[in-house]
Amino acid sequence: MDFHLTEEEKMLQATARDFAKKELEPVAPKVDEAEEFAMENFQKMAQLGFTGLAIPSEYGGSGGNAVSLVIVMEEVARACASTCDILDAHISLCARPIYLYGTEEQKNKFLPPLAKGKRIGAFGITEAEAGSDISAIKTTAVRDGDSYILNGSKLFITNGPVCDIVVVFANIPTLAPRGMTAFIVETNASGFGRGPQYKKLGMHGATNAELIFDNVRVPASNRLGDEGKGMRICLATLDEGRLGIAAQSVGIGQAVLEQAISYSKERKQFGNLISQSQAIQWMLVDMATKVEAARLLTHQAACLYDEGARVSKEAAMAKLYASEACLDIAIKGIQIFGGYGYMMDSPMQRYFRDAKLTQIYEGTSEVQRMVIARALLA
Repeated sequence: MDFHLTEEEKMLQATARDFAKKELEPVAPKVDEAEEFAMENFQKMAQLGFTGLAIPSEYGGSGGNAVSLVIVMEEVARACASTCDILDAHISLCARPIYLYGTEEQKNKFLPPLAKGKRIGAFGITEAEAGSDISAIKTTAVRDGDSYILNGSKLFITNGPVCDIVVVFANIPTLAPRGMTAFIVETNASGFGRGPQYKKLGMHGATNAELIFDNVRVPASNRLGDEGKGMRICLATLDEGRLGIAAQSVGIGQAVLEQAISYSKERKQFGNLISQSQAIQWMLVDMATKVEAARLLTHQAACLYDEGARVSKEAAMAKLYASEACLDIAIKGIQIFGGYGYMMDSPMQRYFRDAKLTQIYEGTSEVQRMVIARALLA
């Protein structure tokens, strides 16, 4: 249901839906099988201006807001969840924090190439001992004249194998235990390295790698925000990123629902279409209801964000519910497809593998519950 969208937003939705249907959906199985960064999809999104969403035109962007982002991300994920993952990391986790917390010099330098898709963005927080507990990061940043020297590594970084610009979080030892600080790191810097691409269960077209910082010299002019303010920037960025993952979850769930409805109208058992079976009908009802509820939670959080409200609780609720619903819908989709649903040439297996990640990255479901509980009990 899209009753609350403006005419402009409906036009954006129609454009994104048409693009995803024609350009992304036909190649999604090949993107998954190739297990390579979906560069062609990324470049096509750049041509449409999607890589510059929620970035003002004065910085090379396409304008729009959080609602614009969730509209486009749902439609992209409906066709190819990997491509949506790429877009979320590029915009919500890299370009947007530079726009929100960067200096004019930083915005003018980094945002135009990111917005135009000429450079690819990433976000570096996760480490071996700092997954859900981001306060435990070990990467350090030591001031040296007009630069900082970064040492450490970041794991599971989306867009890691191909990124050009990374928003990286490191601790300044002299400010411990509140030394987390954000930096804009260009990956052509001396001492920067990448580990091998990870092999993952799903989201194969959104590639991940370890990022390694071996005495990487970062100009002080590339510090994002003040020293010791990295935690605030990180948490606010994750709030917005969770809206993208919620929208991604809705898109996957919608795709599964549509495929399941279509299949149920074609498949016969015991002489009747399985769509005539109440058991199948009730599964479809539950799937459709969860998609609508997840979409409404996601759009509500995005609307509140655009109004200037702090949405930690609302974003966490949207991501929690949408991701949990997404996996449940994917499981039901396999059940409706029966034996064929379990085969690797079925579309259901990709949706299922992709759906699981939505419960894990940018804060697991357990972390979302912690965030919501803190807000309820404050």
